Amino acid sequence: MNAAALEAPLLIVISAPSGAGKTTLCHRLLKEMPQVHYSVSCTTRPPRAGETDGESYHFMDTVAFERQVAAGAFLEHAVVFGHHYGTLKETVRAGLEQGRDVLMDIDVQGAAQIRDYVRDAPEGDLIKDAFVDIFIAPPSIDELRARLLHRGKDSEEVILRRVATARAELQRMDEYRYLVVNDDLEVSYDALRSIVVAEHHRLRVPREEAAYAR
Repeated sequence: MNAAALEAPLLIVISAPSGAGKTTLCHRLLKEMPQVHYSVSCTTRPPRAGETDGESYHFMDTVAFERQVAAGAFLEHAVVFGHHYGTLKETVRAGLEQGRDVLMDIDVQGAAQIRDYVRDAPEGDLIKDAFVDIFIAPPSIDELRARLLHRGKDSEEVILRRVATARAELQRMDEYRYLVVNDDLEVSYDALRSIVVAEHHRLRVPREEAAYAR
């Protein structure tokens, strides 16, 4: 067995409804696990206050984005609330090739596209071997609605739309390998961190190569 199989980088794909606490959990993971690096996605939405091009997102116009879609450059892409979002394959591969864990914060549509890629990719594909997906869920829809109201960023109309979207996203959480219910932040972070640690100890070799264990 190649010992490098135990040290291979991970592609950590995390999805959650808006307001479930995904951003807080991801930021803490990035801060406390220096081998984990955030994958900067592309988007056609305008920058928000405090966002920087190339750090928060790669901001693109619609024409440039659609040109990349036509070229097959995206690992995943989707339209969310009227704007295009996507992750370039070369961005993910570059991180993995450097031996870093790559963290992707994407919606359920994007995660499903990556699963399709992983399913069809040949054995030995770096993205296929590194992939692990995690769904962050709120303890309830009522709690999610309360969190969205408390943060005071959205209008009532937007909150209603986000709650409706969350209901649909929660219907798809069983597509993921792992589920973390974010009721208590400390407990949820411990669970998320434990998943990453455990995945680094999972054997990522064909079964026939694991015969040494018999």
